[in-house]
Amino acid sequence: MITARSLILSSAAGLIALSSAQAADLPVKAKAVEYVRICSLYGAGFFYIPGTDTCIKIGGYLRADLTFNGGAHGAPAWSGDLGQQNRYRDYFLGRSRMALTVDTRTATEYGVVRTFGQGDFQFQNFGSTNPGTTFNSGTPLNSALLSTAGGGYVAVEYLFIQFAGFTFGKSSSAYSTPWNGFPGNINSSLLGGNNTDTGVNNIQYTAQFGNGVSASIGLDDPTVWNRTAVYNLGIPSAIGANGTGSNVYAGMHSPDIVGNIRVDQAWGLFQLSAAAHEVSGSYNTLAAGGVPNNLSEISGHPESKWGGSVMAALQIKNLPTGAGDDIKFDVSYAKGTTKNVIATSGTSPNFAMFGSSGFGYQSVGFGATTDGVYMPGAGGTGGIVLTTAWGLRGAFNHNWSPYWSTSLFGSYSAVRYDGNANDNLLGAGTTTAKGAYCAAFAASHSGQALNGNNAGNYTCNPDFNVSQLGIVTRWTPVKNLTFSGEVQWFHLDQKMSGSSVFTATAPKPNALYEFKDQDTVLLQLRAQRNF
Repeated sequence: MITARSLILSSAAGLIALSSAQAADLPVKAKAVEYVRICSLYGAGFFYIPGTDTCIKIGGYLRADLTFNGGAHGAPAWSGDLGQQNRYRDYFLGRSRMALTVDTRTATEYGVVRTFGQGDFQFQNFGSTNPGTTFNSGTPLNSALLSTAGGGYVAVEYLFIQFAGFTFGKSSSAYSTPWNGFPGNINSSLLGGNNTDTGVNNIQYTAQFGNGVSASIGLDDPTVWNRTAVYNLGIPSAIGANGTGSNVYAGMHSPDIVGNIRVDQAWGLFQLSAAAHEVSGSYNTLAAGGVPNNLSEISGHPESKWGGSVMAALQIKNLPTGAGDDIKFDVSYAKGTTKNVIATSGTSPNFAMFGSSGFGYQSVGFGATTDGVYMPGAGGTGGIVLTTAWGLRGAFNHNWSPYWSTSLFGSYSAVRYDGNANDNLLGAGTTTAKGAYCAAFAASHSGQALNGNNAGNYTCNPDFNVSQLGIVTRWTPVKNLTFSGEVQWFHLDQKMSGSSVFTATAPKPNALYEFKDQDTVLLQLRAQRNF
């Protein structure tokens, strides 16, 4: 027993000695872990990138939209299958999107260096089952690429660098207001003024003069965003069944020159903006559809013209109706840059809406959106005639409580072509924009007669007005989670009168159509979580 006890004690003593020797070989203190540090210089959500003096913020939102009797993101039923109200139209359309933003900022001796980017991961139905449906510059839609189970796409919004007052990249134009096309609405189709809310490639510089006064000047790339269309009204079938023609803009020759002067104060904001835009046509001789042929280059081309626009914007805060209430309002005038009036978050729309008629097969309203038109040759317009447009829009935003808010919004826009109605039948012939347009329109719409309002006769006038009125109510039950419901009325005030027999876009038949103003109403529902 004594021998066994001695053996156990000896073994224990040996283990203790061994453990002590191993412990002596370990470092006395582990290396400190480098935790993420909060960056409070630029607001909530920023933190330092480990090992650097650069602050970064990752954010964005997840949004689900559902629109009844309209397109994605609240576009009214103003064209296509929706405008025709045919059997191919979708009665409702859903879109789901996650926007991811990355914002970095570094303090330097020149001021803050900032980079910002936003990518939208989204899925929606791209359309009707109408085989004639097109997407992206007339290319037939391949639904297998985008609109299929497990499909979707990534869209790029802002991508820019800011340094020493300069901005380089894809950002909101220096011409735009801070709210762009959203004074109070959630839809991205409120016309009446400029909208570059998803960014345009540009270079701009902003100078701060103190007391909230600033000025910006910039150069915008107009190719994708700032141009509508130029029509050559001398080509075969220049104006089609829906009152629109083929776009024959030349290549980009010059950036748009834009700028603003702005005053930001506790009472609100006032801004004056201006833009200069070059309007150019490709060739005098073109095949149907505006396609060039072997005679195009030697046929000459119209001389380019410079157009432009101006905008005044006003925001009024501290209203007696309640805390956080405000009014946002802007008014615009454009000549040759119609996109700064008939603007959405995408391309500028043309309008082709059908409805009921008291005597014809149906009624129809047309509206062609252009920067200019021309008819080459003797008796033509003598060059590009710029299109005139003006508009106004605004909203009153009211907070009922911290959880409920409502916005009442509206707009009015007008597009005007040079000349008088039926100039093609009067002494002006085709020398005015209206005369050239109406001559091309008559080739695809029979029955025109001077001041004729009987069946099969019409007066031609491509001018039009559009009006919108809507209301949106939002509920925010918890911070950064909002549910919205928006109703919008859209009215097309077209200036044609009488009726015509013509072949409308299929599936519409060749029939007698009455020219008449048109209306449509849509409902948009949204759930959005910001993070």
